[in-house]
Parts: sequence; C-alpha cells; structure tokens
Amino acid sequence: MARQNFSSGAPWEPVVGYSRAVRVGNVVAVSGTTATGPDGKIVGAGDLYAQAVQTLRNIEKALESAGARLTDVVRTRMYVTDISRWEDAGRAHGEFFGKIRPATSMVEVSRLISPEMLIEIEADAVLED
Repeated sequence: MARQNFSSGAPWEPVVGYSRAVRVGNVVAVSGTTATGPDGKIVGAGDLYAQAVQTLRNIEKALESAGARLTDVVRTRMYVTDISRWEDAGRAHGEFFGKIRPATSMVEVSRLISPEMLIEIEADAVLED
C-alpha cells in the first residue's frame, strides 16, 4: 500500500518531522490539530468553544485533502488545558460529529505548545473500500 503525506503548509512540519495527515490505503490519520487560522494565528483567544470549532474545521480540511470526510471518522482524541470547560469542547464536537458519533476521548493536559492554545484534536478515519 502506498503512503501519502499531506501538509498544511505550516513551516514547522518539516522541522518537527510530521504531516498534517497521512493516508495508507483506506485509513487516514490526522495529526494533533489546533485552532490555527489561515494567517497562522490562533482563532478564538480565550474561547474554548471557538477554538474547538476552528480546530474541527481544520481537521475537516485535512481529511478532504486526503480524500476523506467527517463521516469517515471513527476516532477522535481531544486534549484540553482546562477540563472544567469540557462542555464547550463537547458542544463543538457534537455539532460536527453528533450524527457520526466516533469513538472519542477528552483528557486534560498541563499545556499545549503555545499558551493561547486551549485544545488540540486528533482524528482517525477509515474510508469505504
């Protein structure tokens, strides 16, 4: 099976050595994704819900670049810096995945790579053969 790497164009991808998404066969894995806007800045400073929505939009874009859709997602992992605000992240996740209902987890982490980032989400998708 051929491996395809998909880049978001972020300058740190080659430095750190990762891809935004990787497709092997009918499986697509999307790397930890944050609320980075097109200008490279974090969208929704201080607003977990807004950051979750932007993050999920970025995941959707990464999936599409690899030939997948949100409906192909079977697993998500959410990392939040304040679990007491879980409902904000959960509400955004539900708006994107309420009917799809992938397996998921949400865990609190002490911090993300930038202090203004409140959430990071990973996604795994399996396409129909």
